[in-house]
Amino acid sequence: MFASTLIRPAAVRLVHSRQLTQRGSLLKSARCSSTWNWANKANAPPPTSAASDEVSSSPKNDDDRNPSPSVQQSILNQCSELHSSIMPLNASLRGPLAKNSDKGTSLPFVFLVGNHSSGKSSFINYVLGRPVQTAGVAPTDDCFTVIAPGPKDVDQDGPALVGDPDIGFEGLRQFGPTLIHHTQLKVRDGIRNQDFMIIDSPGMIDSPVNYGGMVHNSSRDRSSTSSAIMDRGYDFQGVVRWMAERADVVLLFFDPDKPGTTGETLNILLHSLGGMDHKLLIVLNKADQFKKIHDFARAYGSLCWNLSKVIPRKDLPRIFTMCLPVASTTDGEAKAATTTEALDQRALQDLHQTRDDVLAEVMKAPKRRIDNVITNLHDSVHLLLMHAVVAEDVRSRYSKRQWENRMQEFSSTVLGVALAGLGIHFNVPLQFTGGVVAATVIGVGGMHWFNSSKLKDVEEQLTSIEELSASFQRTHPQEVSEADEFYSAIWARIRDPLRLSLWRTGLSDFPAVSKSDVAKLQNILDEEIPRLRRLASPSHHGSRNR
Repeated sequence: MFASTLIRPAAVRLVHSRQLTQRGSLLKSARCSSTWNWANKANAPPPTSAASDEVSSSPKNDDDRNPSPSVQQSILNQCSELHSSIMPLNASLRGPLAKNSDKGTSLPFVFLVGNHSSGKSSFINYVLGRPVQTAGVAPTDDCFTVIAPGPKDVDQDGPALVGDPDIGFEGLRQFGPTLIHHTQLKVRDGIRNQDFMIIDSPGMIDSPVNYGGMVHNSSRDRSSTSSAIMDRGYDFQGVVRWMAERADVVLLFFDPDKPGTTGETLNILLHSLGGMDHKLLIVLNKADQFKKIHDFARAYGSLCWNLSKVIPRKDLPRIFTMCLPVASTTDGEAKAATTTEALDQRALQDLHQTRDDVLAEVMKAPKRRIDNVITNLHDSVHLLLMHAVVAEDVRSRYSKRQWENRMQEFSSTVLGVALAGLGIHFNVPLQFTGGVVAATVIGVGGMHWFNSSKLKDVEEQLTSIEELSASFQRTHPQEVSEADEFYSAIWARIRDPLRLSLWRTGLSDFPAVSKSDVAKLQNILDEEIPRLRRLASPSHHGSRNR
């Protein structure tokens, strides 16, 4: 469809602007209640308004096939209880789960990340139905902005947002005061998203330093990688990861001017958005700026080429190629559009249809919250279970070697005491008995020193990447023999954190994992999560009776 583009007058775009204005007038009826409470809003069933029905492309009988609001809330409560029940074990084992990872936000939310000037703010304004974010060609905002529905327009700074006990962003404290002062909350009345939040992120832009993992240069040391991670004053990768893990929909924006060539964007895709393909949408925005099909082909091919460097698959995910109506952009862009050549109506219809597809996915955020919460629980239990099983295997091997050394020392001590006792019993000269005692003390002491030094070597060996991988293969023989990619991906995620936990705690002080702990985690995977999946899944011919 895009290949058959022709030059058309810009007046056709004004028709789309009028249609957008008419649609927006229908959406003004959506309002919040006169009183506001984050906790009550989270527990309330999602509202069904004419606005959400207009924007969303879901069928009208979708609610008939999905669980009732009471069942949905019950599922969320059960997931929260199960997640909270595994956190003590995670804390004792220094597990891979982040602190407060069992606590979600009060409302579902959509997270936008991407290059600067890629149209994130304009898209947010389009979704909201009113201008909230400042849009422009140059970077316009350096904050993470949480946009939430409310009874009136209110702005709050970062400390107030993070300190709010109900909205659910307390976990951002771990990234330090610089991040806290670069976050903000905007509560807005009369916006379309009455039952979910939208979070905008600072536009990504390259800095002179190298981004770790994207470009390898042996002449640079680890300090350059650290400065690349902290060049904003906080761990930007970690914040994006924290947001994306809790988001229900993640949008990654690119634009024609920088189709994947921004190193920081690709670095975020590699290190912060890995394992989130089920809720990640890659968007090539502003596609109406192409005057020729040749320009589009070059930009699209460049984006695919750059994505192939960080996505380890032959098949790339779908790239949503879209554009926004002129009325939803800035005045400067609108004036520029009237003086430039535009695509014909058929090509614009294709781009607008893709935009509607993205919009429909955004509006599904509240319905996706249930599936995402269960998926997060499933993922967390798998991570903690593998962490516990492999750590116990390493600890038990170290403990076995430790007990062997202790038995040697004990046996030598007993032997020396026995010889000294026999000498005393048979009236052997005291010089012989004293020599036996001295030899025993010196021998056992030397043995203890030697065993201690060897134990340090054993500990370093057991916590090496090679030995940890051997422990993983030993504890998961069936999955390894079947080349299970899921378990391989889980192991790749916990290997380095596990090694760090074992090194910090020390194998001699690392707590033992009981069989009951493993059985509890396994029961959640085998019984509880499938039961919750059946409750959350829509009715179909293959579903069991609930």
